[in-house]
Amino acid sequence: MPDVSKQPFSYRHDPAVPDFDDRKALFVFDGICVLCSGGASWIMRNDGRGLVNFTPAQEALGQALYAHYGIDMDESYLLIADGSAYTASRGYLELCRILGRWWHALRMSAVIPEPLRDWLYALVARNRYRWFGKADYCALLTKEQRERLL
Repeated sequence: MPDVSKQPFSYRHDPAVPDFDDRKALFVFDGICVLCSGGASWIMRNDGRGLVNFTPAQEALGQALYAHYGIDMDESYLLIADGSAYTASRGYLELCRILGRWWHALRMSAVIPEPLRDWLYALVARNRYRWFGKADYCALLTKEQRERLL
């Protein structure tokens, strides 16, 4: 996975990145991938406290953040939290920390070495369209969920 260790909040100084409310975490996902959109929908349904915002990678904000961090959308989703970017397995562990409650139990997967977690993540990411398919843009999101997109 690419190193996304820029200074926290560095995107605020990048004129190519549109302004957004970064007081909450931002989950940037592939809006045409069935697995990715379904995952974003599932997170929305289970984020009862509204701790996370969402944007598709195909929108201007998503594209600008991918460019800012030098990440190819096909490599990983992006999680922006507390001004820092996370990808792959580390991003999911951070997401579990943010969501708290029973999500913390999923952080036990950190006992698996990160290179192995990321290898498995990359395997699924490379094959996600073939294994899970594509859908119309954000088709798996309900009307209410689409309203949560930045």
